[in-house]
Amino acid sequence: MAKILLEMKDITKTFPGVKALDNVNFKVEEGEIHALVGENGAGKSTLMNVLSGIYPYGTYEGDIIYNGNVCKFNNIKDSEKLGIVIIHQELALVPEMTIGENMYLGNECGHKFAIDWNTTYSEADKYLKMVGLSESSKTQVKDIGTGKQQLVEIAKALAKNAKLLILDEPTSSLNEEDSRALLDLMLGFKKQGMTMIIISHKLNEVAYVADTITVVRDGATIETIDNRGDEPVSEERIIKGMVGREMTNRFPKREGVEIGSTMLEVSHWTVHHPLYPERKVVDDVSMYVRKGEVVGIYGLMGAGRTELAMSIFGQTYGTHITGDMKINGQTVKIKKGADDAIKHKIAYVTEDRKGNGLVLSQSIKVNTSLAHLDAISNHMVIDGDKEYAVAEEYRRKLKTKTPTVEQLVGNLSGGNQQKVLLAKWMFAEPDIMLLDEPTRGIDVGAKYEIYCIINDLAAAGKSVVMISSELPEVLGMSDRIYIMNEGKFVGEMKAEDATQENIMALILQSGRGA
Repeated sequence: MAKILLEMKDITKTFPGVKALDNVNFKVEEGEIHALVGENGAGKSTLMNVLSGIYPYGTYEGDIIYNGNVCKFNNIKDSEKLGIVIIHQELALVPEMTIGENMYLGNECGHKFAIDWNTTYSEADKYLKMVGLSESSKTQVKDIGTGKQQLVEIAKALAKNAKLLILDEPTSSLNEEDSRALLDLMLGFKKQGMTMIIISHKLNEVAYVADTITVVRDGATIETIDNRGDEPVSEERIIKGMVGREMTNRFPKREGVEIGSTMLEVSHWTVHHPLYPERKVVDDVSMYVRKGEVVGIYGLMGAGRTELAMSIFGQTYGTHITGDMKINGQTVKIKKGADDAIKHKIAYVTEDRKGNGLVLSQSIKVNTSLAHLDAISNHMVIDGDKEYAVAEEYRRKLKTKTPTVEQLVGNLSGGNQQKVLLAKWMFAEPDIMLLDEPTRGIDVGAKYEIYCIINDLAAAGKSVVMISSELPEVLGMSDRIYIMNEGKFVGEMKAEDATQENIMALILQSGRGA
């Protein structure tokens, strides 16, 4: 019988008015990959924050037993001394610093008055090699992509002599290719004896990589599933534990929606990089979207999807933008900046809801009205009652789980934050909705609710462009799909003609290749 490396017994954690964890029990065997799954707000990250000392001993009830010893961690340094290292969903890297500097930040070689830079960079290079990165540790973090930054975080954990590695949504910002490479790296570490806990909403990845799956719901452990059989556990089986019911259809049907005339059309659209103007990030792209239509854009990381959407939305990305844009058949020239795009009834729901989409320190009420303050103001003075009424209307309409719209957005789960972000732009009354990764980092139940909102937008005659790194999502939600690679559209398909295989074949044939 395998040794139990970690046992968390009867863990209870309470925040003001909320019991986040209720007598949770959780065991991890030495040398396994153990997945922790559940809906947003189920308590997964809270449990890992208790384990890592972010919530110190005394702020929760219950016991942490690691390697046979009861642990009382007062901070994250205490857990790291024992080799428990957590990698959070939001990468903790400083873009302007080198990879080596980031890896040993707070854990410097030498001492704080005389850092040994030769050792720092030589040791960093050693760990980078272990995770499959060929970049020099003297490279600045801002000069490498998101997938490689995720590997730097893992190398940083290895440099802390990690024995139990906790990965919170490690693939949420990665495309399928980079995600699979990271999962295979985890399997390689397991063969070397490392123990890992992974939190993920991508259930196909959980089924692929995990030996054991623990389901958490409403702050309590529901069940632990053994995934070491000949056939991996099905996603449907995991979903049933997460939401407490069968989900027979992951994508709601969109019925009775009439697709009308062309609302948005861009022709020969070219966008240059803002720092390297000789480089085209969007290259001679032409596309259109009609009223009541959901158009998907799929491509690998770095294909130019976000850059395309942001350049359409008031040139909020890029320089030397050329090409023609028509809205409702009329040629328009939108001035640089979001204000003019909003006036032309275009909304852009960013992929980075925490960094660029929402003000986390403000309430749901304030965030809901941000893009359309004119509608709740009188002579530039905000009418608080109107603002409250609008936020409450969208809370009910989108079924946002919160006791009050005065709640701070930063205290909401990812799925509910996404609903607030959608409410913000729906209140602006756009005709064209550009949705960039609208379900990133949210659970399967919340995803279904977001899909229903998208269908409602289409039914109301809105034109929806949906960018997603999840190919099943693009296939399940789109009427038409544009395939993008290296700044160009390399194909267009009706949803009924599209498959994962023929979409990926188009990308590979267009030059990315092996």
